[in-house]
Amino acid sequence: MRKNVCMFVWNHFTNDARVLRECTALSENGYAVDLICIHDPNNPDLKQYEEVNEHFHVHRVKRYPSSLLFMKKAYRALLTYKVLALIAFLLWLGAAYVAPYVVLPVTIVAALLVKTKLQVVWVRGSIILRMILKGRKKKYDIYHSNDLNTLPQGFICSKLRFKRKYLVYDSHEVQTSRTGYDSGVYAKMESFFISKIDSMIVENHTRAKYNEDLYGFYPNVVYNYPFRPKKKQQQQVNLHERLGLPANEKILLYQGGIQTGRGLEKLVQAAPLFKEGTLVFIGDGRIKPELERMVAEMKLEDKVKFIPKVPLQDLPKYTKNAYLGFQVLNNVCFNHYSASSNKLFEYIMSDVPVVACDFPEIKKVVEGEHVGLCVDSHDYKEIASAVNKLLRDPVLRATMSSNCKTAKFKYNWESEQVQFLKVYQAI
Repeated sequence: MRKNVCMFVWNHFTNDARVLRECTALSENGYAVDLICIHDPNNPDLKQYEEVNEHFHVHRVKRYPSSLLFMKKAYRALLTYKVLALIAFLLWLGAAYVAPYVVLPVTIVAALLVKTKLQVVWVRGSIILRMILKGRKKKYDIYHSNDLNTLPQGFICSKLRFKRKYLVYDSHEVQTSRTGYDSGVYAKMESFFISKIDSMIVENHTRAKYNEDLYGFYPNVVYNYPFRPKKKQQQQVNLHERLGLPANEKILLYQGGIQTGRGLEKLVQAAPLFKEGTLVFIGDGRIKPELERMVAEMKLEDKVKFIPKVPLQDLPKYTKNAYLGFQVLNNVCFNHYSASSNKLFEYIMSDVPVVACDFPEIKKVVEGEHVGLCVDSHDYKEIASAVNKLLRDPVLRATMSSNCKTAKFKYNWESEQVQFLKVYQAI
């Protein structure tokens, strides 16, 4: 008899490798998994429901309330058709004269919802409510919340009922010290819910110790290792051809989110100091326009190239083109300092040596397995020096690439999923 698992994640589930791995592992080991995530109305090809396999189904709840969409369309129509806007305004004046205590307040509230931050609260609140309703629709044995932004949903579904269910809190990030989460509300929120959960998972032992110091217990540790590549997946995209580069040009690769705190500005600053090669960014994110402006101002268009985000399953086909890869997080919060980045292991799986930050979890792998060089990620000159060392010494680079072939049999999900399944077996 399979146990039913309801898992929540606050994204579209298009590029979430960790959640995909966990759901797949459960579905292949005696559990039936329903993943509840968010639909993307800007992606017409994205399905609201899909079956990944027989026992792993994805349910995407609507992002926007229908009433908000209607108000936005009406607002845009009024802006487009000024005559209609004038007529509507006159009608509104007449209605407001007849019923000032109803029409005027409703109009003000509608305007605020369409044009202010209240809209964000409304949208997020409606998503949370839809997730909760979906999570209560079926009989589940276990609820699994990925990160803090789905923990309230998991708590309400699992605990606010006569027969309480098991709740797993899977914290992919350090919620109390994380970029973009500066408000003390997040720490208070996690502190409140942490006593209500039955089991907690974190990404590594550095974070587990941090959690123990903060809350008094040591959570389960499940590292975010990728699947070991299969032989039939060895084909690759010709990145040189796509970028118009000579076949012998060395590609110096960063793949992942183009976000603040990841040392990407330092890579652009270091690029003029590279003795050869082209710096390539694969991904999208908030600071990408800023990086592109920086490249243009420094006149580095021939030295630095950008490629949009590619589907997760296709990414290894691009990674294999790289001479080396970058993982140069900046120490802007404990979340970054304690990271054991999935990106690092993606490079290793493609036999690509790395230039990486010298943070504890990353340094332990890079120097312990001799698969790259660690640097002060805040110093662009030190980054450039490490790159040039690998450019000048192809034998060293080849040795590190060979060490990746060994390391991939150690740092992979096929092995690590045993630790993940133990969490569920303990239930």
